[in-house]
Amino acid sequence: RLHATEVTSSSFRLTWPKLLSQDTGYYSLEYGPAAAPARKRTQQVSGALTSLVLSALAPETTYEVALIPESNVHYFPPQSTRVTTLAEEISPVQVLISDSGPHSFHVSWAPVLDSVASYQVLYGPLPGNSVEVLEVDGRHNSTVVEHLAPNTTYLVTVTAIYRSGKKKSLSAKACTQEGERG
Repeated sequence: RLHATEVTSSSFRLTWPKLLSQDTGYYSLEYGPAAAPARKRTQQVSGALTSLVLSALAPETTYEVALIPESNVHYFPPQSTRVTTLAEEISPVQVLISDSGPHSFHVSWAPVLDSVASYQVLYGPLPGNSVEVLEVDGRHNSTVVEHLAPNTTYLVTVTAIYRSGKKKSLSAKACTQEGERG
């Protein structure tokens, strides 16, 4: 049976039983989005192969795949399968620091993605190695960091934690304002 493994947002590996050999024919591979049969692509595959990676695919798309053994010896029925690519996992592309005061600042980020379960905001003074962590629900794209020292540069890292378990991070620097003198 034709089946898919190693599925990502833009590729998957097809594996099938050894039906042909180099000498007895080749395979016609047809694949395309199930929702758009007109965009089907056809590819010839050597009869010696039993596996192939299809790449440059669209994320979160169901593909119809048909493998047609073109044998000059036996008739083999076409094998088909449906494969759905994963959602694309984009890291946060911007981290913005605003409303900076002596003891707090506001952190926001974009884009907000359905595939993110939660965000972690890590922050700590530079230079230094003490880091605090804030957990933020995946539906939100901002938080306020408080209880900071005045006139200090902080390194802020926003980590998106995807439902798949993967993590992607982006960092920015933030400076608190000078405190009240006197």
